[in-house]
Amino acid sequence: MKVGQHEIGRGRPLLLIAGPCVIESEAKTLAAARRVADLAQKYGLPAVFKCSFDKANRTSAKAYRGVGITEGLRILAKAKRETGLALLTDIHEEAHCTPAAEVVDILQIPAFLCRQTDLLFAAGKTGRAVNVKKGQFLAPEDMKNVVAKLAEAGCKDVLLTERGASFGYHNLVVDFRGLITMREYAPVCFDATHSVQRPGGLGDKTGGDRTLAPPLARAAAAVGIDALFCEVHEDPDRALSDGPNSLTFAMWEELVRDVVAIRAALPY
Repeated sequence: MKVGQHEIGRGRPLLLIAGPCVIESEAKTLAAARRVADLAQKYGLPAVFKCSFDKANRTSAKAYRGVGITEGLRILAKAKRETGLALLTDIHEEAHCTPAAEVVDILQIPAFLCRQTDLLFAAGKTGRAVNVKKGQFLAPEDMKNVVAKLAEAGCKDVLLTERGASFGYHNLVVDFRGLITMREYAPVCFDATHSVQRPGGLGDKTGGDRTLAPPLARAAAAVGIDALFCEVHEDPDRALSDGPNSLTFAMWEELVRDVVAIRAALPY
């Protein structure tokens, strides 16, 4: 697949996808984008800044969702102008696709919506790259049907992301065999931070354990990945969404360094 001028896949440099879960303010978003850009430049890697204008699948109706599509896309466009980074954001409805595609480089289909045919078609028809999170309920081999739907819509630049599978209640596990399976259909990304979530684990919000993200990312790198997705925040314990599983920027840099070293040691 291609993101801007960068080719992503086997034998290509690792694509970094990183940023806060949701837009909390313009100032915080721009500051985070600058830090992502600085680290990508330090390691000589292509990078995409990710941040959502809306999180439609929060545990509680009272939870913070974001600033909305109009204000959110304005802020993301400013981040792109200031840093030169490509952008990724979640879309939840067909109506989001066209306006989001005018600003961002990758449209992301959330895991719970990965089978929504109309949403996939609408995203695929924009001409933008599409990243699909594999549903927690879906077998890896079922993602070939997702890729086929996007291809039917004319989308050739597809990324498939592993983010854990439901294991009982309030728990996720990662079956690393899925990376091998999905890589047959498209380049694969490992979402290190959502894989350590505990959905609904705190009653009215999702829990998680960010300390488990680095070892899982190292394991994924050893299996073989083309992109690494991490939610990073200046102060995860005060984040308005996904705080328990988000990384500090220091943790993220250490994780990136390890993953790059592991990929460099692989014979393929």
